[in-house]
Formats: sequence, C-alpha cells, structure tokens
Amino acid sequence: MKDEEAESDGALSRRTLLGAGAGAAGAAFLASTASGAPAESATASATAKAKHAARGTTTLRRTIVYGEPGAGGYRLLNSGPGEPYLVRDDLSGRADTGRSHRRRTLVAFGHLTDQHIIDAQSPARTEFLDRLDDPGSPFAGLGLSGAYRAQEMLSAQVAESMVQAMNRVRRGPATGAPLRFTMCTGDNVDNMQYNELRWQIDLLDGVRIRPDSGDLTKWEGVADWESYDVHYWHPDGTPPGQADDLRRANSGFPTVPGLLDAARRPFRATGLRTPWLSTFGNHDGLVQGTVAASDLTDAIATGNIKITDLPPGVDLIALLLGILAGDPAAIQLLFSGPRRIVTADPARRQLSRAETIAEHFRTSGWPRGHGYTRQNLRTGNAYYAFDQGQVRCLVLDSVNQNGGSDGSLDSDQLTWLTDELTAGSRHHLDETGKLVRGGRHDRLFVLFSHHTIGTMTNNTGPGRVLGPQLRDLLLRFPNVVLWVNGHTHRNNVTPFRRPAGSPVPGGFWEVNTAAHIDWPQQARVVELVDNRDGTLSVFGTIVDHAAPLRPGRHPRSPLELAALSRELSVNDWQHRVPSRDARGGIEDRNVELLIPAPFASRF
Repeated sequence: MKDEEAESDGALSRRTLLGAGAGAAGAAFLASTASGAPAESATASATAKAKHAARGTTTLRRTIVYGEPGAGGYRLLNSGPGEPYLVRDDLSGRADTGRSHRRRTLVAFGHLTDQHIIDAQSPARTEFLDRLDDPGSPFAGLGLSGAYRAQEMLSAQVAESMVQAMNRVRRGPATGAPLRFTMCTGDNVDNMQYNELRWQIDLLDGVRIRPDSGDLTKWEGVADWESYDVHYWHPDGTPPGQADDLRRANSGFPTVPGLLDAARRPFRATGLRTPWLSTFGNHDGLVQGTVAASDLTDAIATGNIKITDLPPGVDLIALLLGILAGDPAAIQLLFSGPRRIVTADPARRQLSRAETIAEHFRTSGWPRGHGYTRQNLRTGNAYYAFDQGQVRCLVLDSVNQNGGSDGSLDSDQLTWLTDELTAGSRHHLDETGKLVRGGRHDRLFVLFSHHTIGTMTNNTGPGRVLGPQLRDLLLRFPNVVLWVNGHTHRNNVTPFRRPAGSPVPGGFWEVNTAAHIDWPQQARVVELVDNRDGTLSVFGTIVDHAAPLRPGRHPRSPLELAALSRELSVNDWQHRVPSRDARGGIEDRNVELLIPAPFASRF
C-alpha cells in the first residue's frame, strides 16, 4: 500500500444530471442503464475543474476530529487536515504509474447507509434496555446500546444535512464524473414504522416534513420531564426537586433549552439531486431491527402506553432469550413494566416488507420505486438488478424475517444471484476451481446489501445462506469486483482474494461505510474506473454532512441541529473514543482500491 494523492483523468458525462430537476436526472439515470452506454470522457480542463470542486466538499480537503475531553469527558469537535487517497494493492500488483492519464470512469455514485430515521417518541421503542449496555453492566456487549441515543430525536435533521453535503459534491472527487445515483444500503428507518419511512422518502425526495408524532403540541418521550429518569439526557435541564441526569452530571452533556420543540419543527427538505435507490435492512423489516413483527408489536407501536422500565424482578436472561426467539409471551412481559400514557398515533403502524416496497412507489423523486420493480411488488422480494453501462448492479436482501439483527440470504435469492453472475460472465470458476464457460457477455458486477460478509451469520430458519458460502460463490466469478454495504456503523474496507493457484488472479473488495445515526455520521462517494492498463480502480471518498462544527448555544435550524447530533454522537458514554472510533483506520476512508481487470474493456 502507498499513500498518494490520485491524479485521475476521468470524466464528465455528455449530459449533466444536475441542475435540470428530478425529471432530467431520472432520464439520465435510465439512459445510463443501457448496456452499451459509453464510459465518461471529458476535456482535461473541464475534468480538473470538476475534480477540484468535488474535492473541496469532501474529507480530501478537511476532516472533522474530536478534541480533548473536558468536564465529564465531554468532547467538542474540531477541524482537521484533509486525507489524501491511500492506494491499496492488496488484490493486485502495483498498477502503471501513468494510469491517471488514461483511465475512464465506468460509474460514480453516492453511498448513504444506516440513516435510522427515528420516531423517538414511539411506544414501540425500548430505551430502558439501553442501560444494560452501560460500562460495568454484566450484559454489556449484547448489542442493546441501539435502544437509546441522546441524539436520536435529530435523525431527520442529520439526513437533511447529509443530502445537502452530497448535493454539493455532485461529482466524483477522483474523476470529475457526475454521480449517476445514490444508494441507501438499509436501516433507512429505525423501527419499521410507516411514519419513519415516509419521513425518509420525503427527506430524499425534497418535500416538507414534520418529524413529529402523537401529540403535535408537545414532546412525549424519555427526554421530557413527564416521567423523569436520570438515565436519559434531558436537554431542558433538571425538574425542581430532582437530581441531575447522569449524562449531564457524569458525562458533561450540555443543557439545550427548547431542543425538544426545535426537533419537532417542520422543515422543507432539500432532496437529493441524483436519482436514489434503496436496499432493505434489518431495522426496515424487524422491530428494533431484531424481532419479527406481530399484531402485538403493532398494537404497542400505535397505542397509548409507553413502557419506561423493566418489570420488577424479571429474569432478564430468560426474557432476552425469549424476545430473540420471537416468543409472544416474552414480548408481552417486556411491555408489562412501569408505564406512562402518551398520545396514540396510527401513523406508527409497522410495515411488512411488501408494504415497504409499495411505499417507495408513492414518491415525488426518481426513479419511481427507487430501485424496486413491479416484480418486487408482485413477489414481496426485495432484491433486484439494474445496469449502469457495462456495470451490472445487484441489490441483495440480507434480512432474515425470522428475526435477529444479523443477516443471511434465502435459497431462492442464492439461485437468482448465481444465475445473474453466470449470465454476465463469459468465464468463471466451478466449485473445484477450474475455469469454465458461462454466459455470452461480460459484465462487471457491483453488489449492494445491508449486511457485510462478516455479519451474515443468521441461520434462524431453514435453508439460510451465510457469509462464507456467499463469499466463496462470489470468488468463483472474477467479474465481481465490489460489494458495498453498511450495518456495522463503521468505515471498513476489506479485500477478499481468490486462493493461491487459482487460474484467475485477484478477488473483490468489500466497502463498508459508517452510519448517519452514530459517530462519525458520514457517507461515501464511490467511483469505479478502468485504468486501461489491465487494472481497475475503486475510489472511495468519505463525506461529512454539511452541518457546522459547532451547533451554537441555541440550535434551531436543521443544520444547527445536525451539528448538535454529531457532537452528541461522539460523546456516546458506552463507547468512548478514541478506543472504538468508528471512522476506521486511514486504510478504510479515502482509498484507491486496485483490482486486476477480469476482461478487456471495450471502451
């Protein structure tokens, strides 16, 4: 590996996606799905200007870093130096040093993941479980920390801030090529609720949203004073006669009067300038991303009773095992603890996979369905394919509807995936590692999913396909060059190499991007280019959302609120930085990833 700034030559489109509205952008997206669409080309001066403009809005120019801990360990955020591309040749010998003057862009796109648009007032949330993951708890590390975050009431504002940032990038920072689309790789919402999904779709489409539910005149959730509990952050301060909450008393969290009203305030979303597509994640299809929905969980979500603590004397181990198994008695017990009355809201109803797919057709954005097709509407399956020139994009549904936060595929989807790969590969490896003939045409394959290979461990139910089996299948097809995903809430880039002695060198790259809901609240731009020297490059460029470093004393605008969310996220008391920094290493952020070209490009 070598640290160097890429000096790529790649490319403006013959027509721009930007500045002509959703209709023109959608038309360009559909035109680019033709298998014969050319690679991007441009004059050197136009390319240089486009690259310079794009780089100025990414972490190539400036990063956001956390400062030294202050009172209670609370950290503010500071501006840091930009990070140039790190060239990684794990899967390939060093490419020609002159490649930057020859390369052509095959596709450039934006990557958003784990937005977790949250209805933080929902009765279906189980914030009281989060404290079981506090430092010193015997249950720490069981994955319960996602039940509550101090910043969760600001998820809509973070999404708006990220949309503005991606719109400013506009073009690939390495090549200058226009972004053809933006892919959301799952956990678009937090609790599979209708109102959360409408907020997410409307945020990306660019319409007016009101991130509020229940009683629209006040906040009804763990952050208010109605059922004051010191385990939660209360931005309005301490009620008379009560002790300070633990977040302000022990962790240095600020007092921000009026925040709960500001978080609920309607605003007009900007909307993505690119077409956007969607991938199904575990929080999109399971209650709190873990439990299969039922009539019981739907009644809780839409009802007027919010549980505030565990039932007294409960056997917690037995309860958690029962919940993970989807036992209705365990779920009933979980929601039988101390309670408060809140305002019921039918818009909190929980959606099936088929209903979630259908909702993507109720949109003012482009394309209609946001990747999902009429076939998905008919079958209820959430996997699909689309083309970008010579690149075939395969979108997987890695959610196990039987329950469990980690992923896997079903056997029908594995058959579909194998057929897709075979049809787009003139040659591939059989199960013994021998080279065999496949389809009539060669395509490059880019995969999208919510889960990573390492988190596809969920074998609940019959016939589930896990990460190792899927990895081995992909390594048999040299035309697979890239897999883009989320779920881990961490930036991570992993090479997967074919075994020594394989008749085909190389492998594929897995590019995993951090979440919007947790620190560092980042997205990524991905560019796939043909170096025209027998190698391909994948550029990955990290993007911070558009909010300022500091929220100010009285944050009210969406970007000010997003700035506060980012500051709160780095101060997660359960995962104090820098020991668990989800930014990943330098090798996981701004990167150029080299791959042997599996076939001669026709461009």
